[in-house]
Amino acid sequence: MTQELPQTPDGTDESLYDGPSKSQLKRDMHALVDLGRELVDLSPERLRQLPLAERLYDAIRLAQRTTSREGLRRQIHYVGKLMRDAPADEIRTLLDTWKNGSRDQTRAMHRLEALRDRLLKEDSALTTLLQKYPHADIQHIRTLIREGRKEATANEALRQGQEPQRKHYRALFQALKTLQDPDTEA
Repeated sequence: MTQELPQTPDGTDESLYDGPSKSQLKRDMHALVDLGRELVDLSPERLRQLPLAERLYDAIRLAQRTTSREGLRRQIHYVGKLMRDAPADEIRTLLDTWKNGSRDQTRAMHRLEALRDRLLKEDSALTTLLQKYPHADIQHIRTLIREGRKEATANEALRQGQEPQRKHYRALFQALKTLQDPDTEA
């Protein structure tokens, strides 16, 4: 004798799926508590930029002011409970962007750093730069390159423990950054 599974009125098995497992629900809750812990570590300015309900924002601010270990632990769990109604994926995306910056911004910074290094090593890089950015202040950039090269030479002669000078090295980077529009590449 085989035992038949209970059937619904439409003829499908009742036992196929009854929602996420208890373990999955627990993992999801722990993830929300961890996200709440990250939010407690944020500055008030960053918190205001997130799509948080007033009640959740107040709970996070209270956790930031709590000094006892057990009180903080309980408050963070409360924040995690309130996170159930918050747009967690949107918040995670914003936090990730703040932590890591956008990939496009990172690539742009790396391109500017490479351009700066080429300008300090090769004279022909300045010609290429001026062709691409004819509106550039040539005198200012030449001065920064010349002073940056002097800094690099002086830094090579430093003894162990002495701080290298990077004033013009950084200034050249900033000048290149102001030259570059967000839509163009270096």
